Amino acid sequence: MTTAPLQPACAVRNPIGAHVPVAGRGLAGTGLAYAGRVGAETVQVFVANPRGWATPPGNPAQDEEFRAACADRGIPAWVHAPYLINFGSDNPATRERSADSLRHSLRRGHAIGALGVVLHTGSAVGTAPGGGSRRAEAMAQVRTDVRPLLEELDGLGDDAPWLLLEPTAGQGSSLCSRLEELAEYVEALDHHPKVGVCLDTCHAFAAGHDLAEPGGVTAALDALAAAAGPGRLRLIHANDSEDVVGARKDRHANIGAGMIGAEPFRELFEHPETAGVPLVVETPDRKHGGDGTGHAMDIAVLKELRDRATVRARGGGRRPEAARKPAGAGQP
Repeated sequence: MTTAPLQPACAVRNPIGAHVPVAGRGLAGTGLAYAGRVGAETVQVFVANPRGWATPPGNPAQDEEFRAACADRGIPAWVHAPYLINFGSDNPATRERSADSLRHSLRRGHAIGALGVVLHTGSAVGTAPGGGSRRAEAMAQVRTDVRPLLEELDGLGDDAPWLLLEPTAGQGSSLCSRLEELAEYVEALDHHPKVGVCLDTCHAFAAGHDLAEPGGVTAALDALAAAAGPGRLRLIHANDSEDVVGARKDRHANIGAGMIGAEPFRELFEHPETAGVPLVVETPDRKHGGDGTGHAMDIAVLKELRDRATVRARGGGRRPEAARKPAGAGQP
């Protein structure tokens, strides 16, 4: 693993980075040091235990240090909310804890200057009174529980983070795994202007979008834009998949080492909907020593594919796009 110089995010079409650890010396001391080692141009962090309900207070001095360092280096930052959050649950206590947890992530995200907070879209836990799916009731709960949090978000000002909906891999009674289902979710939240989307490539593949076939990435991004609305894609979790398309299993692989392969990620860079959208890897680093070597490898592969991408003009593209070199195979 080599230390790559940090490049201002505004200098590239798609900043590429990783979910970084923050334990030990905190957001800046641990997180940004890790970003430097792996060559990350953007970072994602947890601000609470991802598998618990605790809502720890932040450290104002460390928050300011992190904000200032990200601004100075041109690094967009993102927060991932805890995994336990599920507004589709039939357990009132879970819904209440979910609201408290998401509120905490949004406020902490604002405090550290994060551009968005990623939320898994959840599942319809339980059975309807007459038997069958609770999907309709669960979606109504999403509106009831999340809409007040969006109103609180409005009160944070223009620099409030986006709430980014991340469709899941399709396990259980998922409320949103297929990208077409984003339409119902965004509708439930009244098309709020701060509701966006985080696309996880492994999740989309697991849910049945065949990103590995030629044109598959383009078809998926077209479906996302049609369902959620243009301009709502704000972040991409760039992960290969250990399992076949449609397996409904959330098992990430390193870029080019899974069933998606490296080449489809080049196609991802070429779509107008991804203009300006950062990519974060959540790939298996422990397989490569757990010191960031795996993330550095995946970031390098994605940067090469970004350099080889040819951005195709399309009517209605939402941002100006720079010319790129002719496309290549882009295999690691």
